[in-house]
Amino acid sequence: MNVNIIGSLGEKAACRFLKKNQYKILGRNYRKPYGEIDIIAQHGDTVSFVEVKTRKNEQFGLQCEAVTYTKRRKLIQTAYTYIEENKIDANYSFDIIEVYHDEGKIKSVRHIKNAFGLE
Repeated sequence: MNVNIIGSLGEKAACRFLKKNQYKILGRNYRKPYGEIDIIAQHGDTVSFVEVKTRKNEQFGLQCEAVTYTKRRKLIQTAYTYIEENKIDANYSFDIIEVYHDEGKIKSVRHIKNAFGLE
């Protein structure tokens, strides 16, 4: 399967998961020159900036390990821009959602809340 199709599949599964768990989706694929946030969602008084990783298995390590220091810095910088542009006055978190699939069929979804913070 094409990498873009797999990524889109994972993001859709992550959105379904979040909605099922009472999150409101505020945005998807928020892009700035220095980074992108896959999903921006709100649960109660917390806005979550979510990075989605989609894979078949853990052969190359856990998906959360693929969110490197450099990627985290870009996510944080992009989140600050979103907060400023939208005048967000709320708590926020940086989450990772791991989606596992088998030939396009979702096997599992794991939500890691507060996966990282400001460094």
